[in-house]
Amino acid sequence: MGLDDRCEFSSHNAEGRRLALLLRTPTACLFWPIRHVSTGPPRSYSIGTQLDPPHSMTRLARDVLLMAAATALSRGLGLLRDVAIADHFGAGAAYDAFLIAFFVPHFLRQLLAEGALSTAMVPIYTQLKESSPEADADGFASNLISWLILLFPMLVLCGILLAPIYIPFLASGFDPAKLSLTVTLTRIVFPFIAIIGIAAVIMGILNAHRRFFAASLAPVWFNVGMLVGILILAPRMEPPILGVGLGVLIGGVAQLGSQIPSVLKTGFRFRFQLFPIHADIRRLAGLMTPALLTLAVAQVNLMVDNKLASHLGDGGISSLQYAMRLFQLPLGVLAVSIATALLPRFSKAWARQDEGAFYRHLDQGLLVSALMLLPAMVGLLVIGSDVIGLLFEHGSFVAVDTARTARVLSFYLIGLVPYGWVYVFTRAAYARSKPLFPLLASAVAVGVNVALDLLLISSMREAGLALATAISGICNAAMLGMILLWNRRLPMNSIAQLGWIGLGCVGLFAVTAGVRVCLYDASRLLGVLMPTVAGIIFYASFVRLSPLWRIVSALREPNNHVSGSSTSV
Repeated sequence: MGLDDRCEFSSHNAEGRRLALLLRTPTACLFWPIRHVSTGPPRSYSIGTQLDPPHSMTRLARDVLLMAAATALSRGLGLLRDVAIADHFGAGAAYDAFLIAFFVPHFLRQLLAEGALSTAMVPIYTQLKESSPEADADGFASNLISWLILLFPMLVLCGILLAPIYIPFLASGFDPAKLSLTVTLTRIVFPFIAIIGIAAVIMGILNAHRRFFAASLAPVWFNVGMLVGILILAPRMEPPILGVGLGVLIGGVAQLGSQIPSVLKTGFRFRFQLFPIHADIRRLAGLMTPALLTLAVAQVNLMVDNKLASHLGDGGISSLQYAMRLFQLPLGVLAVSIATALLPRFSKAWARQDEGAFYRHLDQGLLVSALMLLPAMVGLLVIGSDVIGLLFEHGSFVAVDTARTARVLSFYLIGLVPYGWVYVFTRAAYARSKPLFPLLASAVAVGVNVALDLLLISSMREAGLALATAISGICNAAMLGMILLWNRRLPMNSIAQLGWIGLGCVGLFAVTAGVRVCLYDASRLLGVLMPTVAGIIFYASFVRLSPLWRIVSALREPNNHVSGSSTSV
């Protein structure tokens, strides 16, 4: 009997989809009353229980570290890209126009490529690899890519022709000149969705083969292309922001091309084949349909935020974007690496009907995410303004822009740990082939976000939009946790470890804030560097000397047991 046969779900079931929105409280889903309905003894799961296969924890640590290294390089180049944009365009009208122009292809990228398509495809491809000849999995991927090659150009053509219709709706606060520039930029960047759609499928194949480093390194080339557009093309074009649009296309082609050698090494060989349609393409469509609806609902948050921010004058949308870039830095390097490394493990455990391994992976992902993301949140709360000033306050980006962006960032940071948990919950949900649950969670979260947007924007401006996004996402992830952990008992050692993480971060705040106060008249470089070094030393020492070291040891040692009992720390 499968897990679903033993669990009783009520009408408000929801398992989250992607990180488009955040959580309710970092521990709300863990303390929700859990109802045990089986007749046997209560079940528990723990990060400390030996995983199957025996060296799974060691491989996970390696995979996470490789992905984190590649993602850190990509995010580093992304920061360099944003520094260059800030220097050339600041938080002004041209960058506002670019962000709205890129919103629709980026929305479709989240919807059709790196979102629903990639996440739904990996479990199917992995299951085909496990249960059938490798050729069947490759035939499925080839059939999928063939249809994307046919359909994406049609989508691009529609996006280009209809831009004058939907852009005024997305940016109703723009003046006519700004709208005209936005339409032009939209037509330049729209082909990006066709390029990145194929790249997302190839990335899914690489992840299914556990080639995580190659897949995570691909976005580096996108940022290289963007830098070419900003630094080389923009100064030669009028208006210069058009060069940034061309950089998007260059980056997309580079990202796709960089993955081809790696996917060929897996043995995959593409064959253009539209018919017969592979049986699992229909299964993929079934999984993607609710996922598409979920992502579409979730992206309403971004659309509403941008639409309202367009009425705040020049720089409203830009300040949200600059703050989100910093918010996504620890999220992309840490949370995405953890969740992506866990997805094939979730899929494999569920395909083998090994519930114990599935929930141990889930427990592991939640604890490791909290261990890494909560201190990142504390650090950015203390030195966020200095980081923004150090990175962006050059050229066209002035002190007022720094203060505006720092305030937005502080409210986004409320959702950092929840965002990380959403990634883990989402991968677990899709590995179980349960795509319907995220839809309701996202719909509820969007309702909360829109209501809070309208309530807070008049008094808090763009900072109110950031706070609304954080609160709505917290609600989303709390629902995911309640569904995925329904009928399961969280061991006391995991709850205690969350408490230890919180205690360590209280000390981290005291140390970093104390160092920053002592250096109140120092340069921004020292104001960032010294609190960071002091915070790292303190937190690393705290983890090493506390029971939290068991989480780290579990990642380093193949047969480690965190605790001899699920009820002890």
